[in-house]
Amino acid sequence: MKKNNPYDQRYASKRYYWGKKPSVMCDRVIEIIRPSSDFRPKLLDLGCGEGRNAVYFAKHDFKVVGLDLSLIGLEKTRRYAEEVGVHVETIHADIVNYQLSDSYDVIFSTGTLHYLPPKVRSQHFQNYKDCTSPNGINAFSVFVTKPFIRRAPDAEENAYPYKSGELMSYYWDWEILYSAEEIFDCMSSGVPHKHAVNRIIARKVL
Repeated sequence: MKKNNPYDQRYASKRYYWGKKPSVMCDRVIEIIRPSSDFRPKLLDLGCGEGRNAVYFAKHDFKVVGLDLSLIGLEKTRRYAEEVGVHVETIHADIVNYQLSDSYDVIFSTGTLHYLPPKVRSQHFQNYKDCTSPNGINAFSVFVTKPFIRRAPDAEENAYPYKSGELMSYYWDWEILYSAEEIFDCMSSGVPHKHAVNRIIARKVL
């Protein structure tokens, strides 16, 4: 387990570093995987941070597991869930070293998978695919590098942005339900900057 996790310091404040507004990807997932009285989908949020997306999914009747390297972030996730009257199970782990073993209807991640070094990505994405239930989905947002966008002021040395289209290549054998590339403004560090992202929702069809 890594020491001196920078996110522990970022999450130590009472405020929420990323805010509480969920990712735009959340509602897209909910439109595709609809919970019901007979079906409560199991969802894993890789890199759940302080819980903005995990809690949102839990509020919409998903059975949510949030995984993160930051113990402080996980504590804030549990506290936020309790405040709104839902439950989020948490796993303390580093995604670089962690292999999934349980099966999930949804594996979700936004702003985290760039910590996977390029040399291990193929192995990890295969693990995510193997641990997705039949007709389940993977919904991911990853940062992509663009020569005209400066590196974010709070980016770490162990962050490895993707190339445009790279994320799609891991899902050539799945049904692509949604794919997009966009640029958005961010204030996470307190300094205005931009990110370019690829987003994908892919379904495991058997």
